[in-house]
Amino acid sequence: MTQFWWAKDCRFSVSRVIPIGMDRRDLLRGSVPLALAAGGSLHAQEAQKTSVLGGGIEHLTENLNPVMQRCRDAALKTLQPSESDLQHGLALHADSVVFDSYGFSPRAAIDGEKMKKAAMAGASDIEIKDLREEMTMTRYVTSEAERAEYEAAWAASGVTCIFQNAGEEGQDPLRLIKRLSRFTFATDMMPELVSKEVTADGVEEAKKAGRHCLVFTGNGVPLTQQWVSIPDELRYLKVFYHLGIRMMHLTYQRRNMIGDGCGEESDAGLSDFGEEVIREMNRVGVIPDCAHSGWKTSLEGAKISEKPYVASHSIAGEIYPHIRSKPDEVIKAIADTGGFIGICCIPRYLRGAGDIGALLDHIDYVAKKFGVDHVAIGTDVAYNSRNSTEERKKAAIAGLGRKRREEFRSLWPKDDFVTTPHMADSVAWINWPLFTVGLVQRGYSDDDIRKIIGGNVLRVMRDSEVDLAL
Repeated sequence: MTQFWWAKDCRFSVSRVIPIGMDRRDLLRGSVPLALAAGGSLHAQEAQKTSVLGGGIEHLTENLNPVMQRCRDAALKTLQPSESDLQHGLALHADSVVFDSYGFSPRAAIDGEKMKKAAMAGASDIEIKDLREEMTMTRYVTSEAERAEYEAAWAASGVTCIFQNAGEEGQDPLRLIKRLSRFTFATDMMPELVSKEVTADGVEEAKKAGRHCLVFTGNGVPLTQQWVSIPDELRYLKVFYHLGIRMMHLTYQRRNMIGDGCGEESDAGLSDFGEEVIREMNRVGVIPDCAHSGWKTSLEGAKISEKPYVASHSIAGEIYPHIRSKPDEVIKAIADTGGFIGICCIPRYLRGAGDIGALLDHIDYVAKKFGVDHVAIGTDVAYNSRNSTEERKKAAIAGLGRKRREEFRSLWPKDDFVTTPHMADSVAWINWPLFTVGLVQRGYSDDDIRKIIGGNVLRVMRDSEVDLAL
């Protein structure tokens, strides 16, 4: 592999000297034909002509704002790719269906003055929280500045689709429906840019049309919580399927009536009711997701499911056994259903160097031990508008940013891990194209890379679809 030495004003390559003063963007732009001469695929040769909102790989590398460029530089410093690997990876990324197995579309900045006005009028904590979420999840519809940030982030990422977190963690249908309504509104208002999709075919059509899309996932199974009967308790599952939800968390950190979450030390496993929940999800066409479930709950759920079962955003426990990881036994059970484990971009969970290299290490581990068909990337991170800091300053008044009790659903175990700026920047959401470059560096074939960056999620989505006539 060609090695780069990075300094303030120059970069030297073993095979090529990049002149002093050459801008980093020039390195990224490079020459697509050079990459193809080094072994690019026929698809990659056509990538210059494919549409990423109207163009080819230049949309992945040009018009990056300073925050995006800083993140790119951090990842490149770790990867140090040869020019041929870099260009081949970028071309392959632009040409592929890229499907984040769990994440967040770019977030807008709040309207600081509006937030301050609500707080001064006596808005409750719940009102403030809802207003903040509404703004970050929809303000790019109404604000020209935020729409520009939103479009730029999508273009830089080269992501086709996100399994979008569209349900606040819990079981109450009223709680779950709030985020779902916000992303429904956003996709209703901007369908030419970001559409709502509910089938694998729809995602592929979005790619062909040159737009991005969201498939919704809920962070909980909606329950009536009346406990009259199992069918009565689960009747909202079909309602949320009709509203577009195609994947659901079984649990979050804590224990619920389905099973134990990953934060419960007892890890008591799946309940009898939980078994019925998974059967109903299989029947309706919703993918069961054990990303936040305890290890025993995750294992027992996989053994019950007759359709693909996933851990949408997790890590390999054999590399680092965090409560949010999955040990080999669980990953094998997931693979046996035809499902996948999505590797997340959280340095605290990845450990090791906590950077893009650690992300690739987890992917390598799963791919080599359980098969390339059973690993994906579920970032669990978002791009935040550059305007956020300034808008938060406008909103700053006494009490608005006060310390509050830790939410019950979280209660994370304490540790002394420190996430550095380099770690976070290198695995930033807009660095998706460099995740692909890293896979090229590690010797994966084009076909296998296509599976990891989106094909496996598409396959599981397709295999989980049901005949609506039945």
